[in-house]
Amino acid sequence: MPRSEFVHLHLHTQFSLLDGACRIPELLALAQTYKMDSLAITDHGNMFGAIDFYTEAQKAGIKPIIGCEAYIAPGSRLVKTGVGIDEASYHLILLAKDESGYQNLQTLQRPYRLERLP
Repeated sequence: MPRSEFVHLHLHTQFSLLDGACRIPELLALAQTYKMDSLAITDHGNMFGAIDFYTEAQKAGIKPIIGCEAYIAPGSRLVKTGVGIDEASYHLILLAKDESGYQNLQTLQRPYRLERLP
């Protein structure tokens, strides 16, 4: 039976609070139904579901693509006084190509220590 040529590269799971409702087992079952051989998750600002997604996808015969949706500030990350759409943060989808890319995503997700403002 032919496989789907479509690969979903921007998908939020239950770990994207207030934005995603997909649970990983149901998501993978649906991907199997549509004969998808690869699937990415890109939760908002976190990678909490990455390990579960990776292991469950491999069991289901689906190539897991790990990613996240990062926020890019137009100026300093310390300035929180932006007004209007022109000063809002931007979203950027980041996908790991290999283990090195996954490690880089983990590094970006680590909490940072805020410096004291003068």
